[in-house]
Amino acid sequence: MLAIERRNAILSKLYLDGKVIVSELSAEFDVTEETIRRDLEKLDKEGLAQKTYGGAVLVQNFNTDLPHSVRKRANVEAKQKIAEKISQLFKDGDCIMIDASSTALLVLNYIKNLKNITLITNSVEALIELSDKDDWNVFSTGGKLKRGSLSLVGPSAEKTIRAFHVDYAICSSKGIDISRGITDSNEKDSEMKQAIFDSAETKILVVDSSKFDKISLIKVSDVTDVDIIATDAEPSANWQEYLKSKNVDLIY
Repeated sequence: MLAIERRNAILSKLYLDGKVIVSELSAEFDVTEETIRRDLEKLDKEGLAQKTYGGAVLVQNFNTDLPHSVRKRANVEAKQKIAEKISQLFKDGDCIMIDASSTALLVLNYIKNLKNITLITNSVEALIELSDKDDWNVFSTGGKLKRGSLSLVGPSAEKTIRAFHVDYAICSSKGIDISRGITDSNEKDSEMKQAIFDSAETKILVVDSSKFDKISLIKVSDVTDVDIIATDAEPSANWQEYLKSKNVDLIY
């Protein structure tokens, strides 16, 4: 196993359990405890973990890009709940655009029974997932592969997106705040989400409840620019009142 693969596996464990123990990781990955300490030190320097005596604990950093393998395993139950809820919005023949987020990808599991769907995405994993759907029209945005994310980004991908007009767009974000809006941790991803939302009649933001009142690095849009916000738990009364006053539908 490469060092980066081991660190990603450690990070996945941190997101699942909240902490890791050096001796346990050493035995699991069959490396010395000193090697594990170096891994944890690197994760600490990247702001993803905090070293403790004998191990490390998770640090939630909303300005950091996580590897796809880690994002896919984080908050799975909440993401599945969101995906199941919004899947009820779609019907045969719809045109849908999704970003490369793990939540948007989960939606596909709930709508595979629909027929004649047109789907446009910059998610490499979604393209693989739908490779056997003969009755769907699946379009890739093309573009540059973003390392570690299984997403396609850049000017050519954005140009492809803006050539379409779809019924629904589904995107996630790292944070959502009433004053600062919808934010993400990476400029290229933010540009893709902006283009995806701009191409849709109905814009759906999918965010688990931990993302409310959080602010990440780059603004995607104002909260009021989306039509629907789907989450896994009931937001605060303040959020519910705000979204209702701005005619943004809330699904939870």
